Amino acid sequence: MQLFSRKQGSGRPLVVLHGLFGISDNWAALAKRWADDFTVYTLDLRNHGQSPQSDEWSYSAMADDVIEFFGTERLHDVVLLGHSMGGKTAMRLALDYPMAISKLIVADIAPRRYPVGQQDVVAALLAVELPALESRKDAEVVLRSHLHDEGTIQFLLKNLYWRDLPDGTKQLAWRFNLPVISQNLHIVAEPTDTPAPCEIETLFIRGAKSNYVTADDVNSIPQIFPHSQLITIADAGHWVHANQPDAFYEAVRNFAL
Repeated sequence: MQLFSRKQGSGRPLVVLHGLFGISDNWAALAKRWADDFTVYTLDLRNHGQSPQSDEWSYSAMADDVIEFFGTERLHDVVLLGHSMGGKTAMRLALDYPMAISKLIVADIAPRRYPVGQQDVVAALLAVELPALESRKDAEVVLRSHLHDEGTIQFLLKNLYWRDLPDGTKQLAWRFNLPVISQNLHIVAEPTDTPAPCEIETLFIRGAKSNYVTADDVNSIPQIFPHSQLITIADAGHWVHANQPDAFYEAVRNFAL
């Protein structure tokens, strides 16, 4: 599967994987800064953004897609960074293909199994009747009636685009594969903890206000990634890179160089 990507800068490759319902463009501002030191590739994972859609959706499939991307771009000495779902994908790749990357950075996610979540977001998205929409504002009104976090609403709206129909008209559509994702949310919760140990040098970054990486995780992560370290960024939640971009930029740059 040929993934859509954005590329900028020069130097050692830094490949960035977004989270659930994300797109490569979410990382544009940070990628521009990292491009002073690295060749930065921000990817759209399968069933997201402008990458192909598929009924097959798993961490193994997404990791295989990224490996194929490495081959197409002839990438070596890769630093792989993933946030949330992208972090799980990055860990799956590191465990399955340890020779493919030099360093691993995981943002606000642990390798354990999580409770299935995001049902409220999926319910809100399914409530949006795309054929009936006349504007992006119409979608925003529906989402706001179901969700109360403005950041989440605006994050989701970035995935709306005008799709050309066969009759020459246009219709708003989501860039992510909502039918497949909504029916397979359990996949996002799956663990990425075997086979272990993974000997790759790894940095875990968590937000101090996030509950995704717990004290128990801090104790168990070294069993799977023995050459790992953890940084906690103050005043940041799960979207640690968006909440504290300067601190996140520095943490990634200092580790990746």
